[in-house]
Amino acid sequence: MPRTPLPAEYLDALRQPNKCVVATIRPNGELSTAATWYELVDDQHILLNLDATRARMKHMRADPHVALTIFATDDWYSHVSVSGEVVEFREDEGMVDIDRIAEHYTGRPYADRERDSQSVLIRITSWHAWNMPKVAG
Repeated sequence: MPRTPLPAEYLDALRQPNKCVVATIRPNGELSTAATWYELVDDQHILLNLDATRARMKHMRADPHVALTIFATDDWYSHVSVSGEVVEFREDEGMVDIDRIAEHYTGRPYADRERDSQSVLIRITSWHAWNMPKVAG
């Protein structure tokens, strides 16, 4: 996998509200994957937001290494995969992060106002792309 930085055309694709799967490492060393929303914060960081009770959160706190595969809008075969490391866990005060991510995907703030919203910042360390189309813009 190439190291960062990602080429501009892949960064443009990652800025879109694409489907994404995150992989974390369970305490027994097995991998765990789950669909998730994400936000590309800058050229080297991705933001996730999870309920504090999610197993993924526990996995990342125990082992900060993660991988994400972001799929092209209408083609699951075309993707950018990134590996990285969690560099920050923080409370999502006022649900600002989850609302921004939800609005990116749905056009509306996040509906569940009772969840314990936690933000996770991931520094991208390497990447791989396969057949990812360029974003018109």
